[in-house]
Amino acid sequence: MSFKIEHRVGVQAAPDVLWDLVSDLSGWEAWNPLYPRAAGKLAIGSKLDVTLALPGGKPEPIAPIVVDWVPHMQLVWRLRLMGGLLRTVRYMEIEPLDEGRASVFSHGEMFEGPAAMFMPKALRKRIKAGFIAMSEALQAEAHRRAGR
Repeated sequence: MSFKIEHRVGVQAAPDVLWDLVSDLSGWEAWNPLYPRAAGKLAIGSKLDVTLALPGGKPEPIAPIVVDWVPHMQLVWRLRLMGGLLRTVRYMEIEPLDEGRASVFSHGEMFEGPAAMFMPKALRKRIKAGFIAMSEALQAEAHRRAGR
């Protein structure tokens, strides 16, 4: 079984503003409630050092591997948990709108593996709430930086 959780938000800022926020991993602590700490290099195969803070949960370290990134467009990482019984692919995408004056930020995670079918609905709801919180925080920070 596999499933996906995602969220999208419109942002009144150029894609470059959003990319600056997404690609500056060390700056996540200033605005990102879902990942309050992140470090590493954006390079294919690079291991990142990230803290995941789901709403209502204890922050925990994760070590995703970058599988793809395209400047000003996307960041994709994979994560293996529980000895590979749960595998995820996390993506963050930026889509330009209005001739580059606005953007859509889409992000989500695809879950697969034998343990995916046993993921409780309550945990899925917390993940979705974390994605919404991250979207809203990114939107607010991007608007602030764009002078909106």
